[in-house]
Amino acid sequence: MTDSTDAIRIENDRGIAWVTIDSPPLNLLGGELMAALVAAVETLRTNESAKVAVFRSADPDFFIAHGDVEVISRVPVDPKPPTTDLSAMHRVLESLRKLPLVTIAQIEGYARGGGSEVALALDMRFAARGKAVFGQPEVALGILPGAGGTARLTRLLGPARASEIILGADDFSADEAERVGWINRALPPDELGPFVERLARRIASFPTVALREAKRAIQAFSDREIENDLVTEQNAFDRLMSDPASERVPRMQRFLERGAQTRQAQSSLPLDVDR
Repeated sequence: MTDSTDAIRIENDRGIAWVTIDSPPLNLLGGELMAALVAAVETLRTNESAKVAVFRSADPDFFIAHGDVEVISRVPVDPKPPTTDLSAMHRVLESLRKLPLVTIAQIEGYARGGGSEVALALDMRFAARGKAVFGQPEVALGILPGAGGTARLTRLLGPARASEIILGADDFSADEAERVGWINRALPPDELGPFVERLARRIASFPTVALREAKRAIQAFSDREIENDLVTEQNAFDRLMSDPASERVPRMQRFLERGAQTRQAQSSLPLDVDR
């Protein structure tokens, strides 16, 4: 059985929901893909036959490239009062993180910014050696990771590693991401798919109630104070969005004018955000 939107397809097969992201040309995390992700999370939440959800991309060069900078650059700059509520983005990714299914990311290409943050909301991440690229370039564009990157990377890697990634705004290869603990494993490209499928099928063979209780117990650690940390991130993000000193608008405009948000420019994105 297949559940589809324009940007995400879900195919159910023997206890596994194969979630395929397909939003050309880059799988940018903008309005279309966000709406599809919301629908996919709800479909998975009510899926009674699947025990595992594997997120992958129809485009081998891009898992989710990053957030849509053109959209972010047009957001109104009016200051907002501090909030105590999760943003819409945070609510979606928290719903993704809390799914009762075991969730796995199969990453073959670029996963920067929002793409990295979607992967961080999943239980496990596996990536193609020599192909997958990770990064959080937001600070170089005058903002900060606003979809959970500060909270989840710090929990996963510790403050020093998270600082290097977020403040350095540079790219990390799959091997580097594995070494610091950003992903579970880096595998040769031709081994990635078979490895993830074997793992997913093994997990899907286990009792549903045991999987759900084990996931709940594992997540109890990361659940501590995470909503407070996400609200802290949101308030910092909102301040940067309205503060001219952040240089958000001119930096994003230069980024877009250089054609950085195109397929051919993605390999040089760290240089483009630095200029």
